Order: sequence, then structure tokens, then C-alpha cells
Amino acid sequence: MAGKRRSYDAPFREGAVRIVLETGKSAAEVARDLGVHEGTLQTWVHRARVRADAEAAGGLDECEREELRRLREENKQLRTENTEIGRSRRGK
Repeated sequence: MAGKRRSYDAPFREGAVRIVLETGKSAAEVARDLGVHEGTLQTWVHRARVRADAEAAGGLDECEREELRRLREENKQLRTENTEIGRSRRGK
């Protein structure tokens, strides 16, 4: 039978992630030092990196950036079409 699942508060998780990111120690080494399962710490580090990447990219994840690119292109195309329609109406 599996043991009781441990719960870690946000400051502990953030501190553990900071140790990995700022010291250059491996997640396995930090996990052993803190008594945390290595996979758990690796998950925390991965999520922190994804959040940091999203913040660096304007707070958007990859799907949102792709959608924004597509919508900007569509908007550009519609503006061009609108301009052409306006010109053809003025020419009548």
C-alpha cells in the first residue's frame, strides 16, 4: 500500500526551484538534500521554466502566440480588402 502523499507549500517549492536554477546543482542532488522525490522537483523546475518563458514572450504560451500571429495576419488581410473595396466604391 502506498504511503501518504506529502504536500509542499509554495515558498518551499519556489525555494527548491531557485536552488536548482541559481546554483547549477542537479535536480537530483537538490531533491536528495531536501528530501523531495527527484521527479517532483523536476516537475516544479519545468513548470517554472515554462512560466519564465511565457513571461519573457509577453505572457503568452506557444499556442497563444501562434493564434495572435494568425489573427494579426487575418486583420492585415481584412484591412487590405477593406481599403480596396473603399477605392472601388469611390471610383463609381
